[in-house]
Formats: sequence, C-alpha cells, structure tokens
Amino acid sequence: MIRVLIERHIAETLETAYELRARKVLQQAVSTPGFISGETLVDSNDPNHRITLANWRSELDWTRWYHSDERKELMTELIPMMDQDEIITILKQSPMP
Repeated sequence: MIRVLIERHIAETLETAYELRARKVLQQAVSTPGFISGETLVDSNDPNHRITLANWRSELDWTRWYHSDERKELMTELIPMMDQDEIITILKQSPMP
C-alpha cells in the first residue's frame, strides 16, 4: 500500500465552488481500481490550504488514476480555482531495521 499526499491552495472566494468539484474528483477516485480510502483536511492556519491523503493499493494503481482521462477532465475544472500548482508526494512504508 502507498499513501498519496496532495496539497492544493485555493484562490480566495472560490472555496465553495472548489469543494463541489473536489468532491467529484474523490467520488470518481473511489470507484477506481486500487483506491482504498482517502480524506481531505484543511490547514488550521490557512483555510484555503487543502491536504488530501489517499491510500492506494500500489503506485501503479495511483499512476493509472493520475494519468487517466477521467482525472484530467475533472482537474480542468479544479486547476483554475487554485492559486498555486498542486503538490503531490507519494509515501510508502519505510523498511523496518
């Protein structure tokens, strides 16, 4: 299993519109093979900073979703609402010593 950390910063006044469209992205991801679970958090010091932590079966499953036409199409609605590029970090469990 891997975890994918997605950070996005929303432009001022677009929070509600962003939330509606971000929900669509998550709903589509949930039905994608390899998706396990996910949650979105709000930075307590910056309400426009959103962090999504998603669990995927494998990096290959995540990569398929990331490059899918469905995600690309959904992101065309989200990207204009962000005032910074999204930052994606793929995390895996560290090997035990």
